[in-house]
This record gives sequence, C-alpha cells and structure tokens, in this order.
Amino acid sequence: MVEPAPFVFFGCIELREILGLRARDERELMELLERAPLGSVYYHTHSVFLRHHQITGAYPNDFANWVASQVRDQVLGERLAVVDPFAFPSLEALREELVSIIDHHIAALHPVPRVVFGDPFFFVQSHVIEVPTGLEACTLGEFRRCLAEVDASSIYFHALESRVRRGHPHGDFADWIGQALGLQSQAEEIARINPYLGGLEEIRARMLRLLDAALGGEAPAGGG
Repeated sequence: MVEPAPFVFFGCIELREILGLRARDERELMELLERAPLGSVYYHTHSVFLRHHQITGAYPNDFANWVASQVRDQVLGERLAVVDPFAFPSLEALREELVSIIDHHIAALHPVPRVVFGDPFFFVQSHVIEVPTGLEACTLGEFRRCLAEVDASSIYFHALESRVRRGHPHGDFADWIGQALGLQSQAEEIARINPYLGGLEEIRARMLRLLDAALGGEAPAGGG
C-alpha cells in the first residue's frame, strides 16, 4: 500500500505595499475601488482575517470599518459589513458588489459623506510569503495534533489564501484529507466552513471538532 504524501504545514507573513490611492469621501472610495488592483480588494476584505484572527467587531472588512468609524456613516458601514467576501466566485465579482452598494447609497446624497475629523482611506495591497513551520502529518491523528498547535497564519494560508489566490477552491486541508486519506465526507465538511463566521480560530475549533469525531475519541488534553 502506497503511503499518502504528508501534509506540510506552512505559515505566512504579509508584506504590505501602500498604493498611493487615498479617499476622503465615499465617492472617492467608490471611484478608487473601481480601479484599484484586485490585490487591494483582497487585502481589505479577505486578508483582514490574517491581521485579526478572531473577527468579533461589527465591521469585518476595511471598507465598512472606515465608512463607519471615520466618515461616521453607520448606514453604509452596515451595508458593506454584511458582504461575505467568500460568497463571490472572483475578486472582480466582489469588487462589483462593493462598488454597487456604495453607488446606490450615495446616489441620493448631497453632499456625499466625507471625512471631517477622521483619517482618509489608504488603499493597500500585500504579498504573502510562505514560512515553514516544521510540522507535517501523515495520518489523521498527526494532522489533528499539528492543527491544534500550528500558528494561526497557517490556518489562513491553507484555508483562505489557497482558495482565493492559489487555485484550490476547497482549501488545502480539505484537499489533503479527501485525496490523501480518502475521507471524502470530512473533506466536504471542512470545505464548507465559512471563514467569515468567526475568523481563523473558529476555523481551527470547528476543524478540531470534526477531526475528533472522525478519530472517534476525545480531544487530547490541552488540545483545541
């Protein structure tokens, strides 16, 4: 019997690039969002989860947070906050939805809400660099132990970055558990976990519960 290839855990760090695009009102935000690189759309929506491992605030993306906290427009902030970035088939589709929401909101507003005492919105994009963790697994039990202790950036890299920017629509974790171990039902359940609902630590906790059920035992002492 051929042994499955091990799962090698990588963490990641983010190198940020300020783009020189600055918005001081909601119309400028919309116009700059229309022409900003897609990497910037990704940074201000998806990679928020890398910077904040547990998403607990009311405004879980940078656009919603800026509109609500700096422009003080709670209505638009709430409309942008409910956009789930993982519900869109592409970053372009996500951009179109965000632009449409802002456009519809400001169409009847004169003047357009702007920053008075707050900070402008600076568009940023980032480059994610892989970092070896030294952890790898060949069995489901080993995978469970590694998942419990690995840095949260590894959850981000394998569950989010892999889906959106590395062409693995189900994520690395689900792919390995399904393909290398042949556990298709567990792989499907892991692939369905929505990062938008709780952030990276919630992904870890839900995966650990699924793995414990598959292993048929209680979580080890000190584990997730």
